[in-house]
Amino acid sequence: MSVVVMFFAIIAALAGWWLARQRLTVKPWLEQGVIEGVPDFGASRDPAKRVGLGFLLAVVGSLFALLTGAYFMRRELGDWQPLPVPPILWFNTAMLLLSSIALEWAQRAVRRGSRTQLRLGLAAAAVFAITFLAGQLLAWGELAASGYVVDGNPANSFFYLVTGLHGLHILGGLVALGWASVKAWGRGGVEGARLNVELCATYWLFMLFVWMVLFSLLAGWASDFVAFCQQLLS
Repeated sequence: MSVVVMFFAIIAALAGWWLARQRLTVKPWLEQGVIEGVPDFGASRDPAKRVGLGFLLAVVGSLFALLTGAYFMRRELGDWQPLPVPPILWFNTAMLLLSSIALEWAQRAVRRGSRTQLRLGLAAAAVFAITFLAGQLLAWGELAASGYVVDGNPANSFFYLVTGLHGLHILGGLVALGWASVKAWGRGGVEGARLNVELCATYWLFMLFVWMVLFSLLAGWASDFVAFCQQLLS
């Protein structure tokens, strides 16, 4: 249970940092100055979209935090038999990392006003993410071919469950990434895609963090870390 609390604390810290970065804590009624011109109602929707993403990340983080807690509780039973981690997961992790880096590069291209680099960054992020998903399917195939089927053992079920859920969230992110690409190739250009690229980059970074946590569970590092912490506290 302490692991779940730790995970929630990390999620809360990331959410606080992200909200502060988006300047959502600013009190505009305390700011001085003359308001000129007509309010930009299109821009006023931006904070709402950012808050919406923040709530989405909180829900997703809570889901995976509960799964993490369930993992540590279930593995204490005698029928738990850890399965070998497919080596391709290392390659998949690198693909997801490169996808997140490509989106960060696309975000910087927006700030520079470079439409060409923006398009390249979005295309690269999509290719790396699709490669990640394909690699996850290959990992499933390797395990199934070796006899590690879903209902063979609780550890097997957990592996397929968490990797499948994470893959579905990446697939959903690809839909949002496709919409950002439509914006980048549309008439709005760089400015029209600015918010979509920013939200996609934040979402991708969060899913990369979630995957690193899951990967540490599957590889056994998290268990060793928890055991080490328990020894220090005892």
